[in-house]
Amino acid sequence: MLKIPSEKLDPQLIALDLDDTLLTKELKITPITVKALQDAAAKGIYIVPCSGRAENGILQFVRTLELAGTQQGRYVIAVNGSEIFDLHTRTTIYSRKVPYDVLEFVYDEALKRGLPCQVYNSTTTFANVDNEFTHIDARLCKLNMEIVPDFKNFLKPGHTKMLVPGDEKIIAEFCSFLKKELEETGRAVIFTSKPYFLEVMPAACGKGEAIAWLSDYLKLDQSKTMAFGDSMNDESMIRMTGYSVAMCNGLEYIQNIAKYVTRKSNEEDGIGDFLNEFVL
Repeated sequence: MLKIPSEKLDPQLIALDLDDTLLTKELKITPITVKALQDAAAKGIYIVPCSGRAENGILQFVRTLELAGTQQGRYVIAVNGSEIFDLHTRTTIYSRKVPYDVLEFVYDEALKRGLPCQVYNSTTTFANVDNEFTHIDARLCKLNMEIVPDFKNFLKPGHTKMLVPGDEKIIAEFCSFLKKELEETGRAVIFTSKPYFLEVMPAACGKGEAIAWLSDYLKLDQSKTMAFGDSMNDESMIRMTGYSVAMCNGLEYIQNIAKYVTRKSNEEDGIGDFLNEFVL
Protein backbone atom coordinates (compact mmCIF):
# COMPACT_ATOMS: atom_id res chain seq x y z
CA MET A 1 0.00 0.00 0.00
CA LEU A 2 1.67 3.21 -1.20
CA LYS A 3 0.65 6.16 0.98
CA ILE A 4 3.49 8.65 1.20
CA PRO A 5 3.64 12.44 1.65
CA SER A 6 3.82 14.66 -1.42
CA GLU A 7 5.94 17.21 0.46
CA LYS A 8 8.04 17.57 3.61
CA LEU A 9 6.15 17.30 6.90
CA ASP A 10 6.73 19.51 9.95
CA PRO A 11 5.89 17.53 13.09
CA GLN A 12 6.45 19.04 16.53
CA LEU A 13 6.21 15.67 18.32
CA ILE A 14 6.86 12.13 17.07
CA ALA A 15 5.33 9.24 19.06
CA LEU A 16 6.77 5.77 18.51
CA ASP A 17 5.23 2.40 19.20
CA LEU A 18 7.94 -0.11 20.09
CA ASP A 19 7.25 -3.74 19.14
CA ASP A 20 7.15 -4.33 15.36
CA THR A 21 7.45 -0.57 14.79
CA LEU A 22 10.57 1.02 16.28
CA LEU A 23 12.08 -2.35 17.24
CA THR A 24 13.29 -5.20 15.04
CA LYS A 25 12.40 -8.78 15.89
CA GLU A 26 15.64 -8.89 17.91
CA LEU A 27 14.27 -5.95 19.95
CA LYS A 28 16.88 -3.55 18.57
CA ILE A 29 16.65 -0.05 17.06
CA THR A 30 18.61 0.15 13.82
CA PRO A 31 21.47 2.70 13.69
CA ILE A 32 19.85 4.56 10.76
CA THR A 33 16.65 5.01 12.76
CA VAL A 34 18.54 6.09 15.89
CA LYS A 35 20.39 8.73 13.88
CA ALA A 36 17.19 9.99 12.22
CA LEU A 37 15.45 10.38 15.59
CA GLN A 38 18.46 12.17 17.06
CA ASP A 39 18.48 14.51 14.05
CA ALA A 40 14.76 15.16 14.52
CA ALA A 41 15.33 15.98 18.21
CA ALA A 42 18.14 18.35 17.23
CA LYS A 43 15.54 20.24 15.15
CA GLY A 44 13.43 20.67 18.29
CA ILE A 45 10.98 17.82 17.66
CA TYR A 46 9.87 15.88 20.75
CA ILE A 47 10.64 12.15 20.47
CA VAL A 48 8.23 10.13 22.63
CA PRO A 49 8.32 6.32 22.98
CA CYS A 50 4.68 5.25 23.25
CA SER A 51 4.23 1.62 24.29
CA GLY A 52 2.00 -0.88 25.96
CA ARG A 53 4.97 -1.73 28.15
CA ALA A 54 5.39 -0.38 31.67
CA GLU A 55 8.02 2.31 32.27
CA ASN A 56 10.87 -0.07 33.15
CA GLY A 57 10.20 -2.04 29.99
CA ILE A 58 10.73 1.10 27.90
CA LEU A 59 13.82 2.58 29.53
CA GLN A 60 16.32 0.25 27.83
CA PHE A 61 15.24 1.64 24.45
CA VAL A 62 15.27 5.22 25.74
CA ARG A 63 18.94 4.67 26.59
CA THR A 64 19.65 3.49 23.04
CA LEU A 65 18.28 6.75 21.64
CA GLU A 66 20.50 8.79 24.00
CA LEU A 67 17.91 11.58 24.18
CA ALA A 68 16.66 11.33 27.78
CA GLY A 69 18.89 14.17 28.94
CA THR A 70 17.41 16.57 26.39
CA GLN A 71 14.14 18.50 26.55
CA GLN A 72 13.01 16.71 23.39
CA GLY A 73 13.59 13.25 24.89
CA ARG A 74 12.32 13.66 28.44
CA TYR A 75 8.81 12.14 28.10
CA VAL A 76 7.63 8.53 27.82
CA ILE A 77 4.07 7.28 27.32
CA ALA A 78 3.59 3.87 28.93
CA VAL A 79 0.91 1.20 29.46
CA ASN A 80 -0.86 2.04 26.17
CA GLY A 81 -1.46 5.64 27.20
CA SER A 82 -2.44 5.15 30.84
CA GLU A 83 0.70 6.88 32.11
CA ILE A 84 3.11 9.61 31.03
CA PHE A 85 6.50 9.90 32.75
CA ASP A 86 8.83 12.87 32.97
CA LEU A 87 12.30 11.31 32.92
CA HIS A 88 13.95 14.49 34.23
CA THR A 89 11.90 14.76 37.40
CA ARG A 90 11.28 10.98 37.66
CA THR A 91 7.58 11.61 38.20
CA THR A 92 4.32 10.49 36.65
CA ILE A 93 2.63 13.56 35.19
CA TYR A 94 -0.47 11.78 33.84
CA SER A 95 -2.21 8.62 35.04
CA ARG A 96 -5.51 6.83 34.39
CA LYS A 97 -6.76 3.62 36.03
CA VAL A 98 -9.34 0.93 35.30
CA PRO A 99 -11.77 0.94 38.25
CA TYR A 100 -12.21 -2.08 40.48
CA ASP A 101 -15.73 -2.96 39.30
CA VAL A 102 -14.47 -3.36 35.73
CA LEU A 103 -11.40 -5.34 36.79
CA GLU A 104 -13.53 -7.61 38.96
CA PHE A 105 -15.97 -8.27 36.10
CA VAL A 106 -13.17 -9.13 33.64
CA TYR A 107 -11.41 -11.31 36.20
CA ASP A 108 -14.55 -13.31 37.01
CA GLU A 109 -15.36 -13.80 33.33
CA ALA A 110 -11.77 -14.79 32.56
CA LEU A 111 -11.88 -17.46 35.27
CA LYS A 112 -14.99 -18.96 33.66
CA ARG A 113 -12.96 -19.37 30.47
CA GLY A 114 -9.86 -20.72 32.19
CA LEU A 115 -7.87 -17.60 31.36
CA PRO A 116 -5.27 -15.96 33.63
CA CYS A 117 -5.14 -12.23 34.33
CA GLN A 118 -2.35 -9.80 35.10
CA VAL A 119 -1.86 -6.17 36.09
CA TYR A 120 1.23 -4.00 36.40
CA ASN A 121 3.23 -1.37 38.13
CA SER A 122 6.39 0.24 36.72
CA THR A 123 8.63 -2.70 37.65
CA THR A 124 6.46 -5.82 38.04
CA THR A 125 3.87 -8.00 36.32
CA PHE A 126 1.35 -9.33 38.87
CA ALA A 127 -0.60 -12.46 37.86
CA ASN A 128 -3.25 -14.58 39.56
CA VAL A 129 -1.63 -17.88 38.47
CA ASP A 130 1.71 -18.94 37.06
CA ASN A 131 1.37 -19.45 33.30
CA GLU A 132 3.51 -19.48 30.16
CA PHE A 133 2.01 -16.30 28.71
CA THR A 134 2.84 -14.22 31.77
CA HIS A 135 6.43 -15.45 31.62
CA ILE A 136 6.57 -14.45 27.93
CA ASP A 137 5.19 -10.99 28.73
CA ALA A 138 7.52 -10.45 31.70
CA ARG A 139 10.57 -11.47 29.65
CA LEU A 140 9.53 -9.33 26.71
CA CYS A 141 8.98 -6.26 28.89
CA LYS A 142 11.98 -6.89 31.19
CA LEU A 143 9.76 -6.80 34.29
CA ASN A 144 9.76 -8.81 37.48
CA MET A 145 6.94 -11.32 37.87
CA GLU A 146 4.92 -12.00 41.00
CA ILE A 147 2.03 -14.40 41.63
CA VAL A 148 -0.65 -12.87 43.88
CA PRO A 149 -2.79 -15.48 45.74
CA ASP A 150 -5.61 -13.08 46.73
CA PHE A 151 -5.74 -11.50 43.29
CA LYS A 152 -9.26 -10.07 43.49
CA ASN A 153 -8.42 -8.13 46.64
CA PHE A 154 -5.23 -6.93 44.94
CA LEU A 155 -7.38 -5.37 42.21
CA LYS A 156 -9.33 -3.07 44.56
CA PRO A 157 -7.16 0.10 44.21
CA GLY A 158 -7.62 0.00 40.42
CA HIS A 159 -4.81 -0.47 37.88
CA THR A 160 -3.58 1.18 34.70
CA LYS A 161 -4.57 -1.86 32.65
CA MET A 162 -5.42 -5.55 32.87
CA LEU A 163 -4.02 -8.03 30.39
CA VAL A 164 -5.69 -11.38 29.73
CA PRO A 165 -3.43 -13.77 27.80
CA GLY A 166 -4.42 -17.06 26.22
CA ASP A 167 -5.29 -19.14 23.17
CA GLU A 168 -6.05 -16.92 20.18
CA LYS A 169 -9.52 -18.34 19.50
CA ILE A 170 -10.63 -18.00 23.13
CA ILE A 171 -9.15 -14.49 23.30
CA ALA A 172 -10.99 -13.45 20.12
CA GLU A 173 -14.32 -14.61 21.55
CA PHE A 174 -13.64 -12.99 24.92
CA CYS A 175 -12.63 -9.74 23.24
CA SER A 176 -15.95 -9.58 21.38
CA PHE A 177 -17.83 -10.29 24.60
CA LEU A 178 -15.99 -7.59 26.56
CA LYS A 179 -16.40 -5.02 23.80
CA LYS A 180 -20.16 -5.49 24.02
CA GLU A 181 -20.30 -5.55 27.82
CA LEU A 182 -17.73 -2.84 28.62
CA GLU A 183 -16.61 -0.80 25.61
CA GLU A 184 -20.05 -0.23 24.07
CA THR A 185 -21.33 0.85 27.49
CA GLY A 186 -18.45 3.30 27.95
CA ARG A 187 -16.86 1.53 30.91
CA ALA A 188 -13.51 0.51 29.36
CA VAL A 189 -11.46 0.28 26.17
CA ILE A 190 -10.90 -3.26 24.89
CA PHE A 191 -8.48 -4.48 22.21
CA THR A 192 -5.89 -7.14 21.39
CA SER A 193 -2.29 -5.91 21.21
CA LYS A 194 -1.28 -9.36 19.94
CA PRO A 195 -3.68 -12.19 19.00
CA TYR A 196 -2.95 -13.83 22.36
CA PHE A 197 -2.96 -10.65 24.51
CA LEU A 198 -6.32 -9.02 25.34
CA GLU A 199 -6.01 -5.62 27.02
CA VAL A 200 -8.50 -3.78 29.21
CA MET A 201 -7.87 -0.04 29.49
CA PRO A 202 -9.59 2.85 31.26
CA ALA A 203 -12.52 4.38 29.37
CA ALA A 204 -11.58 7.16 26.94
CA CYS A 205 -7.92 6.25 27.38
CA GLY A 206 -5.33 5.25 24.82
CA LYS A 207 -2.11 6.27 23.16
CA GLY A 208 -3.94 8.91 21.13
CA GLU A 209 -5.51 10.51 24.18
CA ALA A 210 -2.14 10.55 25.97
CA ILE A 211 -0.46 12.22 22.99
CA ALA A 212 -3.25 14.82 22.88
CA TRP A 213 -2.78 15.50 26.61
CA LEU A 214 1.01 15.77 26.26
CA SER A 215 0.82 18.05 23.22
CA ASP A 216 -1.52 20.33 25.16
CA TYR A 217 0.79 20.18 28.20
CA LEU A 218 3.72 21.22 25.99
CA LYS A 219 1.60 23.83 24.16
CA LEU A 220 2.12 22.11 20.81
CA ASP A 221 -0.21 22.02 17.82
CA GLN A 222 -1.93 18.61 17.89
CA SER A 223 -2.35 18.75 14.11
CA LYS A 224 1.44 18.62 13.93
CA THR A 225 1.85 15.47 16.01
CA MET A 226 3.15 12.33 14.28
CA ALA A 227 2.71 8.71 15.33
CA PHE A 228 4.21 5.47 14.03
CA GLY A 229 2.33 2.23 14.80
CA ASP A 230 1.42 -1.21 13.51
CA SER A 231 -1.28 -2.84 15.63
CA MET A 232 -4.67 -2.41 17.29
CA ASN A 233 -3.28 -0.79 20.44
CA ASP A 234 -2.00 1.96 18.14
CA GLU A 235 -5.42 2.72 16.64
CA SER A 236 -6.24 5.76 18.79
CA MET A 237 -2.94 7.50 18.05
CA ILE A 238 -3.22 6.69 14.35
CA ARG A 239 -6.68 8.26 14.36
CA MET A 240 -5.86 11.26 16.57
CA THR A 241 -2.48 12.52 15.35
CA GLY A 242 -2.16 14.90 12.42
CA TYR A 243 0.58 12.91 10.70
CA SER A 244 -0.30 9.26 11.33
CA VAL A 245 2.08 6.68 9.87
CA ALA A 246 1.43 2.93 9.74
CA MET A 247 4.26 0.48 9.31
CA CYS A 248 4.13 -1.41 6.02
CA ASN A 249 4.54 -4.59 8.10
CA GLY A 250 1.55 -3.63 10.27
CA LEU A 251 -2.07 -4.72 10.19
CA GLU A 252 -3.96 -3.87 7.01
CA TYR A 253 -6.64 -2.19 9.13
CA ILE A 254 -4.06 0.19 10.64
CA GLN A 255 -2.59 0.91 7.22
CA ASN A 256 -6.06 1.71 5.90
CA ILE A 257 -6.84 4.31 8.58
CA ALA A 258 -3.37 5.90 8.65
CA LYS A 259 -2.61 8.98 6.58
CA TYR A 260 0.73 7.51 5.48
CA VAL A 261 2.44 4.10 5.30
CA THR A 262 6.20 3.53 5.53
CA ARG A 263 8.06 2.31 2.46
CA LYS A 264 10.13 -0.10 4.56
CA SER A 265 9.40 -2.44 7.45
CA ASN A 266 10.63 -2.33 11.03
CA GLU A 267 13.39 -4.72 9.97
CA GLU A 268 14.55 -2.35 7.20
CA ASP A 269 14.91 1.04 8.93
CA GLY A 270 11.24 1.85 8.23
CA ILE A 271 11.04 4.83 10.58
CA GLY A 272 14.50 6.11 9.70
CA ASP A 273 13.72 5.93 5.98
CA PHE A 274 10.43 7.81 6.41
CA LEU A 275 11.96 10.56 8.56
CA ASN A 276 14.99 11.04 6.34
CA GLU A 277 12.86 11.30 3.23
CA PHE A 278 9.78 13.17 4.43
CA VAL A 279 10.73 15.10 7.59
CA LEU A 280 14.44 15.91 7.86
